[in-house]
Amino acid sequence: MAESARRGVPEATVGRLPEYLRALTTLASHGRRSVSSEELAALTGVRSAQLRKDLSHLGSYGVRGVGYDTTRLAEQISAELGLSQDWPVVIVGMGNLGRALASYGGLASRGFRVVALADTDPTVVGTSVDGLVVQRLEDIDPRRTPVSVGVITTPAAAAQPVADELVRLGVSSILSFAPGVLQVPQDVDVRRVDLGTELQILAFHQHQRSLSRATGEGVS
Repeated sequence: MAESARRGVPEATVGRLPEYLRALTTLASHGRRSVSSEELAALTGVRSAQLRKDLSHLGSYGVRGVGYDTTRLAEQISAELGLSQDWPVVIVGMGNLGRALASYGGLASRGFRVVALADTDPTVVGTSVDGLVVQRLEDIDPRRTPVSVGVITTPAAAAQPVADELVRLGVSSILSFAPGVLQVPQDVDVRRVDLGTELQILAFHQHQRSLSRATGEGVS
């Protein structure tokens, strides 16, 4: 169980903290020393009352008439998210998505360091992607290259065997872009990003808007 959950921070609040941190980091980079709850809420797409409640779980309360200290609040959220250290990441699957993630500089700025890349294709193993040599996952030695986070960008059929191997390597957190549910031990956290599902949800809302417009146009 995550530290935040043990301390009583709701999972929904944890899910919003990265957005608060992103907005605060942007404000601080532009020299802003403080921000009101209303402005921070608008920047992150939540209600100001919800934002204040979320931050109260961290013991952070704004000063009336001043708001929140941007740098201090960003540091507090970073500590809550466990970003005071770099988490070593292995990306498995060197297709287009895997290569894009391996080359994405935004991971390092958010507390994640890609230390290993893996694939099963013999024509890919041994090649270099953004300075890292692609290995077979089973050849990664956790004593020499410890990893905490595994990112799966393989086809669905390969995802479960990859997850099993990641668990063997000592990975305790998995981000999967492969469709389907992974079976892992209880002490391993899995987050799933299904692009097809997200697009279908967008399609639903688009369809509802189309129906509303059609209904409205039909009313005399």
